[in-house]
Amino acid sequence: MCGVFIAANFMAIMDTTIVNVALPALGRDFAVDTSGLSSVNVGYLVAMAVCIPVSGWLTHRFGTRRTTLTALLLFTVASALCATAGSMPSLTGYRVLQGVGGGLLAPVGMTMMLRAFPVAERLRAQKYVMLPTAVAPALGPVLGGWLVDTVSWHWVFLVNLPVGALALLFGLWTLPDFPGPGAPRFDLPGFVLAGGGFAAVLSALTRAPDRGWGSEYVLVPLLGGTALLALTVPWELCTPHPMIDLRILDDQLFRTTQLSLLPMGAAFVGVLYLYPQFLQTGLGYDALHSGLATFPEALGMLTASQLASLLHDRVGPSRLMTAGGGAATLVIVFLAIGVGALPSLVLYPSMYLLGCSVGLLFANGQNAAFVTVPAARTADATTLLNMQRQLAGACGVALAATLAAGGFRTGLLTMAGVSGCACVLALRVNDRRVRDGYRADAAQDAPDESMRMGHAADP
Repeated sequence: MCGVFIAANFMAIMDTTIVNVALPALGRDFAVDTSGLSSVNVGYLVAMAVCIPVSGWLTHRFGTRRTTLTALLLFTVASALCATAGSMPSLTGYRVLQGVGGGLLAPVGMTMMLRAFPVAERLRAQKYVMLPTAVAPALGPVLGGWLVDTVSWHWVFLVNLPVGALALLFGLWTLPDFPGPGAPRFDLPGFVLAGGGFAAVLSALTRAPDRGWGSEYVLVPLLGGTALLALTVPWELCTPHPMIDLRILDDQLFRTTQLSLLPMGAAFVGVLYLYPQFLQTGLGYDALHSGLATFPEALGMLTASQLASLLHDRVGPSRLMTAGGGAATLVIVFLAIGVGALPSLVLYPSMYLLGCSVGLLFANGQNAAFVTVPAARTADATTLLNMQRQLAGACGVALAATLAAGGFRTGLLTMAGVSGCACVLALRVNDRRVRDGYRADAAQDAPDESMRMGHAADP
């Protein structure tokens, strides 16, 4: 099951970055200018944004197994269609199909993982869950650049086919099913408000760096999407069968961890946007080598996922999250101060330390978020978590790209300030609630264990 989740989530996340390096080649083949190429990524991101809110309802209605396999099949088929596209409109349409599958894979797969592992074992599972989150964004530009240079842009999409096919076959054989409580009625107004509003805001944030914040293509969807999301809250709180159960935010532990993960996600993605540009324009790196220089952050995040399971019980999630956020802030400040003056060999360990720091906050924050969430409400919680993750990434890129006009140092220092906010917010995570959640889960499992032992002792 872990293998299927890793493969599916890896493809969905990597496709948000791997296509970027293929855009110049697409523009030449289809005779499209830079502004026309944006639809390739915007279509994918908007489709993901629309489908993430509905993922919880689909999980309740059809169960985790059927939803995951259907999303995986759709993503794989859409990847093949993208590789055969003969025009920009057809490629954009196929990317929308990809986005539909990708928007379902992450939240539904995470729901399955959380339901499969007891609370006490989830941190060990984070070692595998963190793999696509850490490696895929960094590997995308490297792999994409190599494929475009050595073969063609078509292979940016074809690379998904063997991975998707194997994940489908393995999933048919191994994936368990966690049926939901049922979804008696589809919340159409909630879907329109949440899906439409979220998609409009992400679309505006994606276009803002190129179009400018005052452009009608940015301002109209941003204001309209914000209004729709504002209307979503009272509707979802009043309707008996909400598309997104916002009452999950009443859980204090879930709420405080999300408040810390949001700014750290924005800061981290913002740095990953600014850093390769600095390497190329400031130090003269080409696209492939700038991607390789960024890759140590992925290794750092994987290291942090190992450390988190070792230190969690001894130190506590709040202190680990605070330490991770504080260390990330210092590393970003160090990079900002040393822009243009640091020797290249110093940059590699700096990115590794950044990955370790951010990974420490992510691993402990995502684990703590679900400790007190009941199993039946896991799908609703993962829906909100993935919406927060997408919003954080879009905000980070939009803010970083806007500030880059004033210099990379300004952009990096701003990202350091955002990271510092995550560090402060991590102080509000309640370690006692985490410990109580572990005890409650252990006490719930105890009667089942004693019952099994009792039956085994019967003649």
